[in-house]
Amino acid sequence: MKTTPLTFINIAGYGVGDMANNIVFAMGTLFLLNYYTDVAGMESTAIGTMLLGVRIFDAVMDLVAGSIADRTMTRFGRFRPFLLWGALPLVVLNVLVFSVPAAWSSSHKLVYAYGTYALLGVAYSFVNIPYGSLATVMTQQSDERTRLGAARMLFAACSFCILAMVIGPQLRGAAADLQYMYTKYTICLGSVAVCLYFICFMATIEPISCKRRQVSILKDLRSLTLNRPLFLFCLCSLCIMSAIICENTSIIFYTRYVLGGHEHFIAIIAGTSLLGPFAAVPLASVCSTYIGKKRTFLLGCGVGCVGSLTLFLIPSDNAALIYCAFGVAAIGPIFALTVMWAMEADTVEYGEWVTGIRMEGLTYALFSFTRKCGQAIGGSIPAYLLACGGYVPNLVQDDMARLAILSSVALVPAGMLALAFALMLFYPLTDERHGQLLREIEARRLGA
Repeated sequence: MKTTPLTFINIAGYGVGDMANNIVFAMGTLFLLNYYTDVAGMESTAIGTMLLGVRIFDAVMDLVAGSIADRTMTRFGRFRPFLLWGALPLVVLNVLVFSVPAAWSSSHKLVYAYGTYALLGVAYSFVNIPYGSLATVMTQQSDERTRLGAARMLFAACSFCILAMVIGPQLRGAAADLQYMYTKYTICLGSVAVCLYFICFMATIEPISCKRRQVSILKDLRSLTLNRPLFLFCLCSLCIMSAIICENTSIIFYTRYVLGGHEHFIAIIAGTSLLGPFAAVPLASVCSTYIGKKRTFLLGCGVGCVGSLTLFLIPSDNAALIYCAFGVAAIGPIFALTVMWAMEADTVEYGEWVTGIRMEGLTYALFSFTRKCGQAIGGSIPAYLLACGGYVPNLVQDDMARLAILSSVALVPAGMLALAFALMLFYPLTDERHGQLLREIEARRLGA
């Protein structure tokens, strides 16, 4: 389908939307486990189980959100209106998640955590699934999709590093002081996120039209089972997200208990990691043009695996090498993530080629489902490792606890990236094959 080339405003406006997403996502990834254990005073094993269960529930809600988005028709399009409808509930629930009542009993706190975090996941699904699906109807050009993925990666990285550098150094003091800090920042940053969602809504377009979906969700899901590249790609995504979330969740514990308890280390590591996306995203886009998205993905997994293994082996008193290892470990997954968004959009056309049915929302929902499962696995592994290592909040940790923290920040991510590399070797949808599918789909439409 011929469309007008995307402008800089379209691409940057789309990227701004993921900056808003990441204000909520990065808060949970970086600080939620630490908040629940060190501020709310909850047991790490119970929190690990909660994070695992609720995130799998959220993953199922992604499929529901994707199906509803596919069936939505408004004068503003199918996906853009969700950015407005869901923005305020999302940021309000994010404030509530970081507001566990201090006077409640442990069991009541756990119930509160389950309820608020589950509702936050539902709200996030109904914003993030339409947002991710939006890229598939903005353009069908492979290079433009790569630029959209690059834009969202850059803006998401900015919000991640801002949160780490602003909030990270303040993680000291009494629980009441930390609670006030979390409440203040979730309210202020939530207000910023609402504005960013509005900018994304205004700057993006939906020129690629699709007929209203009439068939049932079960029939749509059966159609998805024929999309082999999508399922293989989703397994790779699960591994990538498990690696990223496991590392990011462990950074606070690593800086506090392995590097000597200096909270400013997290700001330095975040600054080091920030250089990774700004260097990796443009380079990944160039690599995607010349060697293809599949090879770029493989390159990123290999580089990230090497960086994580190096981090595991470096002595904790060698700060310079630690910063370099974190930078390399950040560059690798950024390579993979930059092309992942375009690769997911390509699987939409493969599904249309196989079944004759175009399902942007449900395809992205399945992709997001596996990402959420990866978040659940990656987020719960540090909690379980802390419990196995005998972690005690706010005290000097023994060697077993330090090894558990080091394993979750480095060794587990390295293994997950290696598995993603191996799975991607069997991915069949190259750029050349995707171009051929587009030509065949266009010929069908002309014939019809």
